[in-house]
Amino acid sequence: MAEVPVCPLCLRPIPADVPQSRHHLIPKLRGGKGGPTVLLHHICHKTIHKTLRETELARNVNTIEALREHPDLAPFWAWIAKRPPGFAGKTR
Repeated sequence: MAEVPVCPLCLRPIPADVPQSRHHLIPKLRGGKGGPTVLLHHICHKTIHKTLRETELARNVNTIEALREHPDLAPFWAWIAKRPPGFAGKTR
């Protein structure tokens, strides 16, 4: 039986039946094509891209640690961590 992956941002499990996507730590349009990616809940991924511009992601917020600690994202990670893994409400 395969181990269920955990979202490195909200720290909730990502079961196979939950919407998920891969995030390029450096955006593809900013030189990250073929670079490292991380598996995230789709809602977590969407929140990153609704909150931060590609340039900021490429220059300053290109690690899991930087994403977790970013002042515009940290409150969301704390909030979503209290929701069930399949929660897919609207992103802000």
